[in-house]
Amino acid sequence: MQAVVKEAPGPGNVVLKDVPEPHAGPGQVRIAVRVAGICGSDLHIAQGDIKLRVQPPVVMGHEFAGVVDEVGSGVSGWRVGDRVTAETTVSTCGRCRSCRDGAYNRCPEREILGYVHDGAFAAWVVVAAERLHRVPDNVSLEEAAMTEPLACCVRAMCDVAQVHPGDLVVVAGPGPIGLLCLQLAMAAGARTVIVGVAGDEERLDVAKSLGADCALVEQGGLAGRLIHELSGGEGCDLFVEASGTAGAAQLGLASLRRGGQYLQVGLAGQPFAIDLSLLAYKELKMLGSLSQVWPAWERALLLLSRRQVNVRALQTHIFPLGQWEEAFRVFASKRALKVMLRPE
Repeated sequence: MQAVVKEAPGPGNVVLKDVPEPHAGPGQVRIAVRVAGICGSDLHIAQGDIKLRVQPPVVMGHEFAGVVDEVGSGVSGWRVGDRVTAETTVSTCGRCRSCRDGAYNRCPEREILGYVHDGAFAAWVVVAAERLHRVPDNVSLEEAAMTEPLACCVRAMCDVAQVHPGDLVVVAGPGPIGLLCLQLAMAAGARTVIVGVAGDEERLDVAKSLGADCALVEQGGLAGRLIHELSGGEGCDLFVEASGTAGAAQLGLASLRRGGQYLQVGLAGQPFAIDLSLLAYKELKMLGSLSQVWPAWERALLLLSRRQVNVRALQTHIFPLGQWEEAFRVFASKRALKVMLRPE
């Protein structure tokens, strides 16, 4: 079968090539991939600057949904034809404090689908049955393919940070993650502002269509002045940094109210400088979130089933797997939001 493979470390080294067709082993199922999403971390893997373990050669791709078409020995509760998505965590140490606390997303020995184990940019992917999640009948497989990024945002917004009705929540970065966090804040009853930069106008229009109270391009301190006005001079309650840029991070620290929450979900390719003295002066809570755990997946699927989060509005392009290079270029160019690949 053809697959998109990261062949070697460093920038580039990603190719479409023939690889052996996988089969389900004991405790595993094989999934016929119907659609798979390109994640910002896939770009970082391609560029060679991701700060998580990658073990080439490996088939990339970790956001997907499909249909079970092979069940390994010892598997119960699943059968051929079931519509599923699957968690990205393949294995953890099971011994560290994070694992014992149920936060296995933080395990230092965690191995991830599409990073260390062959992923979903292919016709088939094999996963452990214990990592499967059933797709609700009223959720399409295209929608279900976005369960993984939504679960990441659910963990960030519902478990790591706290959002209350009436809070002023500011999101920096109108990409897929930022727009999902925006919708979760809206679902919690918060007032919402989403901020972009020049070139983000179309993405900000999507934010407005989803119901954001305000969506704007930051220029000349406009965002800071608006936050000051909307908060009566106090500052926002929660700032979600989903762009991975220094300017957005500094805006967050400056525009938060005293005692507010700063949440980092965006990944930056390189370190940058920010004024951390504001953490002390304002007694800010600085939080970070990465990946997800089982409860966040179940909540994400429930939100999709109840139509409380709209992922269809974010899916702007679908390419056949053979056009993966163009798909990556479109995704990186900001001409799209969520770009999907469909195996031929």
